[in-house]
Amino acid sequence: MSRSPKSAFEPLTAAGSVAAPGRAIREVPLAERPRERLALRGVGGLTSAELIGLVWGSGTRGRSAVDLAGDALARHDGLVGLARATELELATVSGVGLAKAAQLVAAFELGRRLLADWPVARWTIRGPADVAERLILQMGRLEREELRVVMLDTKNHVLRVATVYQGNVSSSLVRIGELFRDAVRLNAAAIILVHNHPSGDPTPSPDDLHLTAEALAAGRLLDIAMLDHLVIGHDAYVSLRDRGVAFDRAEPVVRVAN
Repeated sequence: MSRSPKSAFEPLTAAGSVAAPGRAIREVPLAERPRERLALRGVGGLTSAELIGLVWGSGTRGRSAVDLAGDALARHDGLVGLARATELELATVSGVGLAKAAQLVAAFELGRRLLADWPVARWTIRGPADVAERLILQMGRLEREELRVVMLDTKNHVLRVATVYQGNVSSSLVRIGELFRDAVRLNAAAIILVHNHPSGDPTPSPDDLHLTAEALAAGRLLDIAMLDHLVIGHDAYVSLRDRGVAFDRAEPVVRVAN
């Protein structure tokens, strides 16, 4: 008789079998507990449910923290969906509650901030996707607009990412000089603008196009090239360069840096 495949969200024991549902951590053999497995195998040897279980530390009556984590992952279609859930959405999972929801929201936010602060020397821009893959997780679910400036050197290495506006990113409200202030201080060769649409639709607005045109003109006066303007939605982005807007260099963000 064939066995049904294991769920991707069911916690695994050290031997690779699925842990019995409903057991409290203290009822699980020592070798199968997440903390002991962490010491034995390292963090990479744990499933997502086990890692979340370690963050929560405890479960509820008859349900371990790993069991609750498996329920939460299933409810939100995996780790990405879980990372995008709000505190109130997480708290609707039976046994989770507001305290555990707050712990998980804080853990995911720390991960996002670490990603934002990752050493920029390791970040080289070869195309719009190199910018989007780093920033879409941070900006895609923001409840208000943010405008960020990615500053690059002559080899397209990222020098810094600065948030210059929060709120309504409108060409009538954004001071163009603010977009280039840090770039001038860092002696940056080029910038890329990135902002989000809280609606989730990354389609550029007329205001976005107007802001792009004004920034291009200012960059040429300052001898700082503007390479692209990305608009980020919930799970997608639009590159104005790819949409046909004429930026300062013919192929700056697609060449491979030396």
